Amino acid sequence: MIKFGTSGWRAVIADEFTFAAVRKVTQAISNWLGQNESGSQVVIGHDTRFMAETFATECARIIAANGFEPLLCEGPAPTPALSHAVRSRGAAGAINFTASHNPPEYSGMKFSTSDGAPALPEVTIAIEEEIRKIEGADFSTAASSGGITPLSPAGDYLKDLASKIDLKAIANSGVRVVYDPLWGTGMGYLDQALREAGCEVVMIHDWRDVYFGGHSPEPDEEYLEELKHEVTNRGYELGLSTDGDADRFGILDRDGSFISPNLVITLLVEYLAESRGWTDAVARTVPTTSLIDRVAGKHGIKVYEVPVGFKFIGQLINEDKISIGGEESAGLSIRGHFPEKDGILACLLVAEMVANRKVSLREMLEDVYRKVGKLVSGRIGVRLTPDLQRGLASKIAGDPANFAGRRVTSVSRVDGAKFVLEDGSWLLMRPSGTEPLVRIYAEASNEQDLEVLLESGRKYILG
Repeated sequence: MIKFGTSGWRAVIADEFTFAAVRKVTQAISNWLGQNESGSQVVIGHDTRFMAETFATECARIIAANGFEPLLCEGPAPTPALSHAVRSRGAAGAINFTASHNPPEYSGMKFSTSDGAPALPEVTIAIEEEIRKIEGADFSTAASSGGITPLSPAGDYLKDLASKIDLKAIANSGVRVVYDPLWGTGMGYLDQALREAGCEVVMIHDWRDVYFGGHSPEPDEEYLEELKHEVTNRGYELGLSTDGDADRFGILDRDGSFISPNLVITLLVEYLAESRGWTDAVARTVPTTSLIDRVAGKHGIKVYEVPVGFKFIGQLINEDKISIGGEESAGLSIRGHFPEKDGILACLLVAEMVANRKVSLREMLEDVYRKVGKLVSGRIGVRLTPDLQRGLASKIAGDPANFAGRRVTSVSRVDGAKFVLEDGSWLLMRPSGTEPLVRIYAEASNEQDLEVLLESGRKYILG
Protein backbone atom coordinates (compact mmCIF):
# COMPACT_ATOMS: atom_id res chain seq x y z
CA MET A 1 0.00 0.00 0.00
CA ILE A 2 1.53 3.30 -1.12
CA LYS A 3 0.96 6.08 1.42
CA PHE A 4 2.32 9.63 1.46
CA GLY A 5 3.90 10.86 4.69
CA THR A 6 4.62 14.40 5.85
CA SER A 7 6.90 14.90 2.84
CA GLY A 8 6.00 12.49 0.06
CA TRP A 9 6.24 8.75 -0.44
CA ARG A 10 9.42 6.90 0.52
CA ALA A 11 10.35 3.23 0.35
CA VAL A 12 13.31 0.86 0.02
CA ILE A 13 14.71 0.60 -3.50
CA ALA A 14 13.88 -2.73 -5.24
CA ASP A 15 11.49 -3.66 -2.42
CA GLU A 16 8.52 -1.30 -2.63
CA PHE A 17 10.27 1.42 -4.63
CA THR A 18 10.23 -0.18 -8.09
CA PHE A 19 9.69 1.02 -11.64
CA ALA A 20 6.16 -0.39 -11.56
CA ALA A 21 5.37 1.59 -8.41
CA VAL A 22 6.94 4.76 -9.80
CA ARG A 23 4.84 4.48 -12.96
CA LYS A 24 1.69 3.96 -10.92
CA VAL A 25 2.34 6.94 -8.61
CA THR A 26 3.26 9.12 -11.59
CA GLN A 27 0.01 8.18 -13.35
CA ALA A 28 -1.99 8.95 -10.22
CA ILE A 29 -0.32 12.36 -9.92
CA SER A 30 -0.99 12.97 -13.62
CA ASN A 31 -4.67 12.15 -13.07
CA TRP A 32 -4.84 14.61 -10.16
CA LEU A 33 -3.02 17.33 -12.13
CA GLY A 34 -5.40 16.94 -15.05
CA GLN A 35 -8.37 17.45 -12.74
CA ASN A 36 -6.98 20.27 -10.59
CA GLU A 37 -4.20 22.31 -12.25
CA SER A 38 -4.19 24.45 -15.38
CA GLY A 39 -0.44 24.52 -16.10
CA SER A 40 0.94 22.44 -18.94
CA GLN A 41 4.47 21.88 -17.58
CA VAL A 42 5.65 19.60 -14.78
CA VAL A 43 9.11 20.02 -13.25
CA ILE A 44 10.87 16.70 -12.56
CA GLY A 45 14.05 16.43 -10.52
CA HIS A 46 16.15 13.99 -8.57
CA ASP A 47 18.83 13.76 -5.92
CA THR A 48 22.12 11.82 -5.94
CA ARG A 49 20.72 8.44 -4.87
CA PHE A 50 21.10 5.14 -6.69
CA MET A 51 19.23 5.21 -10.03
CA ALA A 52 17.50 8.49 -9.13
CA GLU A 53 18.02 9.91 -12.62
CA THR A 54 16.65 6.72 -14.21
CA PHE A 55 13.49 6.82 -12.11
CA ALA A 56 13.09 10.52 -12.95
CA THR A 57 13.40 9.84 -16.69
CA GLU A 58 10.76 7.10 -16.52
CA CYS A 59 8.49 9.50 -14.64
CA ALA A 60 9.01 12.13 -17.36
CA ARG A 61 7.97 9.62 -20.02
CA ILE A 62 4.69 8.89 -18.18
CA ILE A 63 4.07 12.62 -17.67
CA ALA A 64 4.63 13.26 -21.39
CA ALA A 65 2.23 10.46 -22.33
CA ASN A 66 -0.43 12.25 -20.26
CA GLY A 67 -0.15 15.39 -22.37
CA PHE A 68 2.04 17.49 -20.06
CA GLU A 69 5.46 18.91 -20.94
CA PRO A 70 8.00 17.45 -18.51
CA LEU A 71 10.88 19.77 -17.58
CA LEU A 72 13.53 17.23 -16.57
CA CYS A 73 16.47 18.53 -14.54
CA GLU A 74 19.78 17.81 -16.26
CA GLY A 75 21.51 16.81 -13.01
CA PRO A 76 20.81 16.47 -9.29
CA ALA A 77 18.90 19.50 -8.01
CA PRO A 78 17.86 20.70 -4.53
CA THR A 79 14.19 20.50 -3.61
CA PRO A 80 14.00 24.31 -3.09
CA ALA A 81 15.42 24.89 -6.58
CA LEU A 82 12.54 22.84 -7.97
CA SER A 83 10.05 24.90 -5.96
CA HIS A 84 11.50 28.06 -7.45
CA ALA A 85 11.28 26.60 -10.96
CA VAL A 86 7.60 25.69 -10.47
CA ARG A 87 6.67 29.19 -9.32
CA SER A 88 8.82 31.13 -11.80
CA ARG A 89 7.58 29.10 -14.79
CA GLY A 90 3.94 28.79 -13.78
CA ALA A 91 4.21 24.99 -13.90
CA ALA A 92 1.42 22.68 -12.78
CA GLY A 93 3.66 21.10 -10.16
CA ALA A 94 6.89 19.24 -9.47
CA ILE A 95 7.88 15.63 -8.82
CA ASN A 96 11.20 15.17 -7.09
CA PHE A 97 12.90 11.78 -6.73
CA THR A 98 14.50 11.99 -3.31
CA ALA A 99 14.36 10.36 0.09
CA SER A 100 15.80 13.54 1.62
CA HIS A 101 17.78 12.64 4.77
CA ASN A 102 16.71 8.96 4.86
CA PRO A 103 19.25 6.11 4.65
CA PRO A 104 20.84 5.34 1.26
CA GLU A 105 18.72 2.24 0.55
CA TYR A 106 15.62 4.46 0.33
CA SER A 107 14.27 6.50 -2.54
CA GLY A 108 11.15 8.59 -2.70
CA MET A 109 8.84 10.90 -4.62
CA LYS A 110 7.99 14.39 -3.36
CA PHE A 111 5.07 16.09 -5.06
CA SER A 112 4.71 19.87 -5.00
CA THR A 113 1.66 21.74 -6.25
CA SER A 114 1.66 24.80 -8.53
CA ASP A 115 2.52 27.15 -5.66
CA GLY A 116 5.81 25.30 -5.15
CA ALA A 117 4.67 23.99 -1.76
CA PRO A 118 4.66 20.36 -0.59
CA ALA A 119 1.27 18.84 -1.36
CA LEU A 120 -1.19 19.26 1.50
CA PRO A 121 -2.91 16.22 3.08
CA GLU A 122 -6.10 16.70 1.08
CA VAL A 123 -4.03 16.48 -2.12
CA THR A 124 -2.01 13.42 -1.13
CA ILE A 125 -5.19 11.66 0.07
CA ALA A 126 -6.73 12.31 -3.35
CA ILE A 127 -3.59 10.95 -5.07
CA GLU A 128 -3.70 7.82 -2.88
CA GLU A 129 -7.30 7.34 -4.00
CA GLU A 130 -6.18 7.62 -7.64
CA ILE A 131 -3.53 4.96 -6.94
CA ARG A 132 -6.24 2.63 -5.61
CA LYS A 133 -8.36 3.22 -8.72
CA ILE A 134 -5.57 2.17 -11.09
CA GLU A 135 -4.28 -0.74 -8.98
CA GLY A 136 -3.34 -3.66 -11.22
CA ALA A 137 -2.96 -1.62 -14.41
CA ASP A 138 0.30 -1.90 -16.40
CA PHE A 139 1.84 1.41 -17.43
CA SER A 140 5.13 0.03 -18.74
CA THR A 141 4.15 0.79 -22.36
CA ALA A 142 2.03 3.87 -21.65
CA ALA A 143 4.95 6.25 -21.92
CA SER A 144 6.36 8.72 -24.41
CA SER A 145 10.02 9.39 -25.09
CA GLY A 146 9.22 12.64 -26.89
CA GLY A 147 8.42 16.10 -25.57
CA ILE A 148 10.87 16.04 -22.64
CA THR A 149 12.56 19.42 -22.13
CA PRO A 150 15.88 19.59 -20.26
CA LEU A 151 16.01 22.05 -17.36
CA SER A 152 18.94 23.60 -15.49
CA PRO A 153 17.42 25.39 -12.46
CA ALA A 154 20.64 26.57 -10.78
CA GLY A 155 21.12 29.98 -12.41
CA ASP A 156 17.62 31.35 -11.81
CA TYR A 157 17.42 29.91 -8.30
CA LEU A 158 20.78 31.39 -7.23
CA LYS A 159 19.86 34.75 -8.74
CA ASP A 160 16.67 34.70 -6.67
CA LEU A 161 18.61 33.87 -3.49
CA ALA A 162 21.00 36.76 -4.17
CA SER A 163 18.05 39.16 -3.99
CA LYS A 164 17.14 37.92 -0.49
CA ILE A 165 20.55 37.72 1.20
CA ASP A 166 22.97 40.52 2.07
CA LEU A 167 25.81 39.05 0.05
CA LYS A 168 27.73 42.31 0.24
CA ALA A 169 27.92 41.98 4.04
CA ILE A 170 29.25 38.43 3.67
CA ALA A 171 31.84 39.59 1.13
CA ASN A 172 33.01 42.53 3.25
CA SER A 173 33.25 40.55 6.48
CA GLY A 174 35.88 38.07 5.38
CA VAL A 175 33.82 35.20 6.84
CA ARG A 176 35.37 31.87 5.87
CA VAL A 177 33.24 28.76 5.57
CA VAL A 178 33.61 24.99 5.35
CA TYR A 179 30.66 23.40 3.55
CA ASP A 180 29.63 19.74 3.69
CA PRO A 181 26.79 18.87 1.26
CA LEU A 182 26.94 15.25 2.50
CA TRP A 183 27.27 14.01 -1.09
CA GLY A 184 23.87 15.55 -1.83
CA THR A 185 22.33 18.12 -4.15
CA GLY A 186 23.60 21.23 -2.34
CA MET A 187 26.99 20.97 -4.06
CA GLY A 188 27.29 23.50 -6.84
CA TYR A 189 24.57 25.61 -5.22
CA LEU A 190 25.45 26.85 -1.72
CA ASP A 191 29.19 26.90 -2.43
CA GLN A 192 28.55 28.74 -5.71
CA ALA A 193 26.41 31.37 -3.96
CA LEU A 194 29.08 31.94 -1.31
CA ARG A 195 31.93 32.13 -3.81
CA GLU A 196 30.00 34.62 -5.94
CA ALA A 197 29.73 36.71 -2.77
CA GLY A 198 33.52 36.63 -2.44
CA CYS A 199 33.51 34.21 0.48
CA GLU A 200 36.33 31.72 1.00
CA VAL A 201 34.81 28.23 0.94
CA VAL A 202 36.36 24.84 1.61
CA MET A 203 34.32 21.84 0.42
CA ILE A 204 34.20 18.29 1.75
CA HIS A 205 32.12 15.34 0.49
CA ASP A 206 31.41 17.17 -2.77
CA TRP A 207 31.13 14.18 -5.10
CA ARG A 208 28.42 11.63 -5.77
CA ASP A 209 28.36 8.67 -3.39
CA VAL A 210 25.07 6.76 -3.51
CA TYR A 211 25.92 5.27 -0.08
CA PHE A 212 26.41 8.73 1.47
CA GLY A 213 29.49 7.59 3.31
CA GLY A 214 27.57 4.62 4.72
CA HIS A 215 24.96 6.59 6.67
CA SER A 216 21.97 8.89 6.22
CA PRO A 217 22.73 12.22 4.49
CA GLU A 218 21.41 14.07 7.52
CA PRO A 219 23.14 17.26 8.76
CA ASP A 220 22.92 16.24 12.39
CA GLU A 221 25.75 16.38 14.92
CA GLU A 222 26.59 12.66 14.75
CA TYR A 223 27.31 12.88 11.00
CA LEU A 224 29.32 16.11 11.01
CA GLU A 225 32.55 15.02 12.71
CA GLU A 226 34.63 15.59 9.56
CA LEU A 227 33.10 19.04 9.16
CA LYS A 228 33.95 19.80 12.79
CA HIS A 229 37.54 18.69 12.20
CA GLU A 230 37.89 20.97 9.16
CA VAL A 231 36.36 24.01 10.88
CA THR A 232 38.51 23.76 14.00
CA ASN A 233 41.75 22.80 12.23
CA ARG A 234 41.48 25.58 9.67
CA GLY A 235 40.22 28.20 12.12
CA TYR A 236 37.17 29.04 10.01
CA GLU A 237 34.17 30.99 11.28
CA LEU A 238 31.41 28.63 10.18
CA GLY A 239 30.66 25.05 9.27
CA LEU A 240 27.61 24.68 7.02
CA SER A 241 25.86 21.51 5.87
CA THR A 242 22.75 20.47 3.97
CA ASP A 243 20.96 17.13 3.67
CA GLY A 244 20.48 14.89 0.62
CA ASP A 245 18.05 17.20 -1.17
CA ALA A 246 19.34 20.41 0.49
CA ASP A 247 16.08 21.41 2.14
CA ARG A 248 17.51 20.94 5.68
CA PHE A 249 20.49 22.61 7.30
CA GLY A 250 23.22 21.87 9.84
CA ILE A 251 25.33 24.58 11.48
CA LEU A 252 28.66 24.46 13.35
CA ASP A 253 30.08 27.43 15.24
CA ARG A 254 33.72 28.51 14.92
CA ASP A 255 34.74 26.21 17.81
CA GLY A 256 33.15 23.22 16.02
CA SER A 257 30.14 23.04 18.35
CA PHE A 258 26.85 22.00 16.76
CA ILE A 259 24.11 24.62 17.01
CA SER A 260 20.77 22.82 17.00
CA PRO A 261 18.09 23.86 14.49
CA ASN A 262 15.94 25.04 17.42
CA LEU A 263 18.64 27.54 18.39
CA VAL A 264 19.49 28.57 14.82
CA ILE A 265 15.84 29.45 14.15
CA THR A 266 15.64 31.37 17.43
CA LEU A 267 18.72 33.43 16.51
CA LEU A 268 17.36 34.16 13.05
CA VAL A 269 13.98 35.29 14.42
CA GLU A 270 15.79 37.84 16.57
CA TYR A 271 18.29 38.80 13.85
CA LEU A 272 15.62 39.44 11.20
CA ALA A 273 13.51 41.45 13.65
CA GLU A 274 16.48 43.62 14.64
CA SER A 275 18.32 43.95 11.31
CA ARG A 276 15.41 44.09 8.86
CA GLY A 277 12.61 45.26 11.12
CA TRP A 278 10.61 42.11 10.37
CA THR A 279 8.02 42.08 13.13
CA ASP A 280 5.27 40.21 11.29
CA ALA A 281 4.22 36.93 12.86
CA VAL A 282 6.50 33.87 12.92
CA ALA A 283 5.54 30.20 12.76
CA ARG A 284 6.93 27.07 14.34
CA THR A 285 5.81 23.45 14.47
CA VAL A 286 4.49 21.98 17.73
CA PRO A 287 7.79 20.31 18.82
CA THR A 288 9.91 23.38 18.05
CA THR A 289 11.44 25.39 20.89
CA SER A 290 9.48 27.93 22.94
CA LEU A 291 12.59 30.12 22.93
CA ILE A 292 11.13 31.40 19.67
CA ASP A 293 8.02 32.53 21.56
CA ARG A 294 10.13 34.30 24.19
CA VAL A 295 12.23 36.15 21.62
CA ALA A 296 9.15 36.94 19.54
CA GLY A 297 7.37 38.25 22.64
CA LYS A 298 10.27 40.61 23.33
CA HIS A 299 9.67 42.17 19.89
CA GLY A 300 5.86 42.10 20.06
CA ILE A 301 5.69 39.36 17.41
CA LYS A 302 2.79 36.90 17.14
CA VAL A 303 3.64 33.17 16.98
CA TYR A 304 1.66 30.54 15.05
CA GLU A 305 1.95 26.95 16.31
CA VAL A 306 1.27 24.45 13.49
CA PRO A 307 1.32 20.65 13.08
CA VAL A 308 4.49 18.79 12.08
CA GLY A 309 5.14 19.08 8.35
CA PHE A 310 6.56 22.12 6.59
CA LYS A 311 3.51 22.25 4.33
CA PHE A 312 1.62 23.97 7.16
CA ILE A 313 4.28 26.68 7.47
CA GLY A 314 4.22 26.93 3.68
CA GLN A 315 0.52 27.77 3.80
CA LEU A 316 1.23 30.75 6.06
CA ILE A 317 4.04 31.93 3.75
CA ASN A 318 1.66 31.70 0.79
CA GLU A 319 -0.86 33.79 2.73
CA ASP A 320 1.88 36.34 3.58
CA LYS A 321 1.13 35.99 7.29
CA ILE A 322 4.65 35.36 8.59
CA SER A 323 8.17 36.72 8.22
CA ILE A 324 9.90 33.43 9.08
CA GLY A 325 8.83 29.87 9.79
CA GLY A 326 10.87 26.96 11.09
CA GLU A 327 10.79 23.46 12.53
CA GLU A 328 13.08 21.62 14.94
CA SER A 329 13.91 19.12 12.20
CA ALA A 330 15.92 21.84 10.40
CA GLY A 331 13.37 23.30 8.02
CA LEU A 332 13.13 27.05 7.41
CA SER A 333 11.83 29.63 4.98
CA ILE A 334 11.14 33.39 5.04
CA ARG A 335 8.72 35.97 3.66
CA GLY A 336 9.09 36.63 -0.06
CA HIS A 337 10.61 33.18 -0.55
CA PHE A 338 8.62 30.13 -1.55
CA PRO A 339 6.56 27.83 0.71
CA GLU A 340 9.16 25.05 0.92
CA LYS A 341 11.93 24.57 3.43
CA ASP A 342 15.30 25.65 2.07
CA GLY A 343 18.55 24.56 3.71
CA ILE A 344 20.64 26.65 1.32
CA LEU A 345 18.71 29.79 2.22
CA ALA A 346 19.07 28.98 5.94
CA CYS A 347 22.85 28.56 5.65
CA LEU A 348 23.18 31.86 3.77
CA LEU A 349 21.09 33.67 6.39
CA VAL A 350 23.38 32.33 9.13
CA ALA A 351 26.44 33.47 7.17
CA GLU A 352 24.86 36.92 6.77
CA MET A 353 24.06 37.08 10.49
CA VAL A 354 27.61 36.16 11.52
CA ALA A 355 29.02 38.62 8.97
CA ASN A 356 26.93 41.51 10.25
CA ARG A 357 27.17 40.81 13.97
CA LYS A 358 30.86 39.89 13.95
CA VAL A 359 30.57 37.56 16.94
CA SER A 360 30.26 33.80 17.26
CA LEU A 361 26.94 31.98 17.33
CA ARG A 362 27.64 30.91 20.92
CA GLU A 363 28.05 34.55 21.95
CA MET A 364 24.75 35.37 20.26
CA LEU A 365 23.05 32.55 22.17
CA GLU A 366 24.44 33.69 25.51
CA ASP A 367 22.98 37.12 24.80
CA VAL A 368 19.57 35.56 24.07
CA TYR A 369 19.74 33.55 27.31
CA ARG A 370 20.49 36.71 29.28
CA LYS A 371 17.45 38.39 27.79
CA VAL A 372 14.82 35.62 27.90
CA GLY A 373 16.26 32.70 29.87
CA LYS A 374 17.62 29.34 28.75
CA LEU A 375 15.70 26.29 27.55
CA VAL A 376 17.02 22.84 26.61
CA SER A 377 15.16 20.41 24.36
CA GLY A 378 15.15 16.65 23.89
CA ARG A 379 13.28 13.78 22.25
CA ILE A 380 12.82 10.04 22.74
CA GLY A 381 10.76 7.36 21.00
CA VAL A 382 8.56 4.74 22.68
CA ARG A 383 7.73 1.56 20.75
CA LEU A 384 4.14 0.38 21.12
CA THR A 385 2.83 -3.14 21.64
CA PRO A 386 -0.64 -3.93 20.24
CA ASP A 387 -2.12 -3.43 23.73
CA LEU A 388 -0.43 -0.04 24.12
CA GLN A 389 -1.63 0.99 20.66
CA ARG A 390 -5.22 0.21 21.61
CA GLY A 391 -5.02 2.39 24.71
CA LEU A 392 -3.04 5.23 23.15
CA ALA A 393 -5.99 7.35 22.01
CA SER A 394 -7.40 7.67 25.52
CA LYS A 395 -4.01 8.67 26.92
CA ILE A 396 -3.50 11.30 24.24
CA ALA A 397 -7.00 12.61 24.99
CA GLY A 398 -6.31 12.86 28.72
CA ASP A 399 -6.16 16.22 30.53
CA PRO A 400 -4.01 15.68 33.63
CA ALA A 401 -4.09 18.47 36.22
CA ASN A 402 -0.45 17.79 37.05
CA PHE A 403 2.47 16.24 35.20
CA ALA A 404 5.94 15.38 36.52
CA GLY A 405 5.13 17.21 39.76
CA ARG A 406 4.09 20.44 38.03
CA ARG A 407 0.70 21.97 37.35
CA VAL A 408 -0.51 21.73 33.75
CA THR A 409 -1.53 25.24 32.67
CA SER A 410 -2.68 24.39 29.12
CA VAL A 411 -2.97 21.52 26.65
CA SER A 412 -2.47 21.87 22.90
CA ARG A 413 -3.77 19.27 20.47
CA VAL A 414 -2.59 20.89 17.27
CA ASP A 415 -0.64 17.65 16.65
CA GLY A 416 -0.65 14.98 19.38
CA ALA A 417 -0.96 16.19 22.98
CA LYS A 418 1.26 18.94 24.36
CA PHE A 419 1.17 19.65 28.10
CA VAL A 420 2.44 23.12 28.98
CA LEU A 421 3.50 23.34 32.64
CA GLU A 422 3.48 26.18 35.15
CA ASP A 423 7.23 26.82 34.95
CA GLY A 424 7.17 27.19 31.16
CA SER A 425 8.45 23.68 30.46
CA TRP A 426 6.40 21.34 28.26
CA LEU A 427 6.03 17.79 27.00
CA LEU A 428 4.58 16.64 23.67
CA MET A 429 3.41 13.12 22.83
CA ARG A 430 2.96 12.62 19.10
CA PRO A 431 2.11 9.23 17.52
CA SER A 432 3.99 8.31 14.36
CA GLY A 433 1.82 8.09 11.27
CA THR A 434 3.82 5.23 9.75
CA GLU A 435 4.98 2.91 12.57
CA PRO A 436 3.95 1.74 16.07
CA LEU A 437 5.84 4.51 17.82
CA VAL A 438 5.14 7.56 19.95
CA ARG A 439 7.64 10.40 19.80
CA ILE A 440 8.00 12.29 23.06
CA TYR A 441 9.43 15.81 22.93
CA ALA A 442 10.15 17.98 25.95
CA GLU A 443 11.72 21.28 26.88
CA ALA A 444 12.86 22.58 30.26
CA SER A 445 15.20 25.13 31.82
CA ASN A 446 17.95 22.57 32.53
CA GLU A 447 19.11 19.08 31.56
CA GLN A 448 17.99 17.45 34.82
CA ASP A 449 14.40 18.68 34.49
CA LEU A 450 14.42 17.68 30.82
CA GLU A 451 15.36 14.09 31.71
CA VAL A 452 12.60 13.98 34.34
CA LEU A 453 10.04 15.19 31.81
CA LEU A 454 11.07 12.68 29.13
CA GLU A 455 11.04 9.78 31.61
CA SER A 456 7.65 10.90 32.95
CA GLY A 457 6.36 10.93 29.39
CA ARG A 458 7.66 7.42 28.79
CA LYS A 459 5.98 6.15 31.96
CA TYR A 460 2.74 7.92 31.04
CA ILE A 461 2.60 6.01 27.73
CA LEU A 462 3.68 2.65 29.18
CA GLY A 463 1.73 2.85 32.46
